[in-house]
Amino acid sequence: MISYAECSARERLARLLDAGSFHEWLAPAERVTSPHLAQLGVPCAFDDGVAIGRAQLNGCTVFVAAQEGAFMGGGVGEVHGAKLVGLLQRAIKERPDAVLLLADSGGVRLHEANAGLIAVSEVMRAVLDVRASGVPVIVLIGSANGCFGGMGIVARCCDHVVMSDIGRLAMSGPEVIEASHGVDEFDARDRALVWRTTGGKHRWLSGDCDALVEDDVEAFREAAIALIGMRRPVTLDALQAEHALLVNRLHLLDEAVPEGADDAITLWGRLGVAQAARVNDMDVQAVRALRTP
Repeated sequence: MISYAECSARERLARLLDAGSFHEWLAPAERVTSPHLAQLGVPCAFDDGVAIGRAQLNGCTVFVAAQEGAFMGGGVGEVHGAKLVGLLQRAIKERPDAVLLLADSGGVRLHEANAGLIAVSEVMRAVLDVRASGVPVIVLIGSANGCFGGMGIVARCCDHVVMSDIGRLAMSGPEVIEASHGVDEFDARDRALVWRTTGGKHRWLSGDCDALVEDDVEAFREAAIALIGMRRPVTLDALQAEHALLVNRLHLLDEAVPEGADDAITLWGRLGVAQAARVNDMDVQAVRALRTP
């Protein structure tokens, strides 16, 4: 077993995809770097924190992007975002069997705030355009940085989300919530709370991810292979069903949570999860059994 979380972006590409099949576009040798970081005197990366290209996965042609969380937390800036958009737009023209996004990002790069926000909005639109063209988009989440901010929204725009139990997915990161509303609202240092609220087990039980896997590169590979070709068309009926699901989930906590109870555990119980209080101690296989995919 090789930990997905402990791999770098390029290690994930090398181990996840068919051996030797990855052909990178705008590789580090091209030295396409952020103009904003240079102006601020901040060190740049020659790939701007994301590797994109074409590859084979179990013999199928895929376009793939892997964010490098070790560079500025995987933050999206102008060039980083443009590479993602370019990959997606090329997918519409060349129609691979799937697009894989290996997300490892805290969201928009604060050094490039406006450019990063625009880039994320363009990525979201491009993802939906790719889906509309008939090419499924699959996002894999299992890194140390998780998938937050704008990339959290991008992930939920995709056809399928695959997470490990240590992966995290949310709109606002724990530190952002604490900084905005105080430690009483959300203690970012409480690791158990963070994972109960944003982690893979929670996202699986609440229906926000399509596959829950071990922290293992091979497990992610197998899950991605299984989802190739499985489209989830964006239709009015599908959107209305999703909206109804979210409204129902919101109302599950209308009734006061008992003093001393945990919000996530209470929600799991009201979702009908058996033995909700034991979820934190369960392994991945046991948690998967608590919900029908």
